[in-house]
Amino acid sequence: MNGPEGARELWVRGVPEPELHVFRAPRPDGSALLSLPGGGYQFLSVQNEGLDVARFFNPRGTTVFVLTYRLPGEGWADRAVAPLQDAQRAMRLVRARAAEFRVDPERLGVVGFSAGGHLAADLATHFDALVHAPVDAADRRSARPAFAALVYPVTDLRRWAGDPVSGNALLGPRPSPALVAARSPVRHVGARTPPSFLVHAFDDPVVAMDNSLDWIAACRAAGVPVEAHLVARGGHGFGLHLSPDLPGARWPELLAAWMRNLARGTT
Repeated sequence: MNGPEGARELWVRGVPEPELHVFRAPRPDGSALLSLPGGGYQFLSVQNEGLDVARFFNPRGTTVFVLTYRLPGEGWADRAVAPLQDAQRAMRLVRARAAEFRVDPERLGVVGFSAGGHLAADLATHFDALVHAPVDAADRRSARPAFAALVYPVTDLRRWAGDPVSGNALLGPRPSPALVAARSPVRHVGARTPPSFLVHAFDDPVVAMDNSLDWIAACRAAGVPVEAHLVARGGHGFGLHLSPDLPGARWPELLAAWMRNLARGTT
């Protein structure tokens, strides 16, 4: 199945338990990405926004971990935080086994797309929230990403709460204003929010550009380093597959360069 600009699609539904898939760099430089595919919290676009992330970043020295997180509408009692539970646990497991994976725990970041971008933003602002009971010693590790790359992300669920499909996929029908606010990451950006890298297209018909603009403003207000690449054309769901004649197609290269500079302290 083909997606935007010819991107291949492999969608996953029915996730009985989260799985973390490891794609090792042949010549690891210590950098690592936890990749969170999107899909409106109704499916996971694991090819376009997971496997293809590994295909691009592995040759550049970055080990990629693709998380198939639980989908909130598939029977979980704690649906509003089930994906966040999985993302926190994934970060901690990677850090606990960093030597085995040959990654630097201080260079482990997160990249998320669309709903996965919401999850990445939620992780970036709620990395130390107690959303599940500790499982083992790994849960003593920090779940804070070294950085957060947000690609056409949802950052404010207040924009979606009235939508009977997208707005309710995470929170369920008729969520309370308090729950909507709690799971709107842009409202929780603070000094400990990690540096952020954003990609968004102005012609995105699914997730409004305001989600990224508001995140940029919140980071600036909190003194959090932020870099953003806002492009005229691209639509939604392009992953790493924008047409090469569009300037936005270079965003993966720009992210790789930004990650290197961040590690050097020059971002």
